[in-house]
Amino acid sequence: MYEKKIPLSLNCGLDLIGEVLYGKWKIRLLWFINEGYKRPSELQRKIPDASRRVLYMQLKELEDHELITKKIYPVVPPKVEYSLTEFGKTLIPVIAVLGQWGDENQEQLRSLIIKRPENLSGL
Repeated sequence: MYEKKIPLSLNCGLDLIGEVLYGKWKIRLLWFINEGYKRPSELQRKIPDASRRVLYMQLKELEDHELITKKIYPVVPPKVEYSLTEFGKTLIPVIAVLGQWGDENQEQLRSLIIKRPENLSGL
């Protein structure tokens, strides 16, 4: 199992939420599960840039942090569905506000991201 080299800093709410939501796809996974995409294959189709391994790791972390639950149906082949917990549902309004802010500022954000030197190497 992976062990972090830098000790956790959980001194404030921002540290805590960063620890729980840190991961490239976690916020999108929570959003899509809330929208009704429950099966791993559906989530993979919604986030095609993410590898299956990374999605499963991030789903597991969200489950460990009690933001989602995983239901395994006793059928062959196995069927798995994810859903938000009540605790996870409390994040949806926060994610919606972040998404709205991103939409309202997308031009500026895009231009800032494109200007970064590491993003210019492929041009």
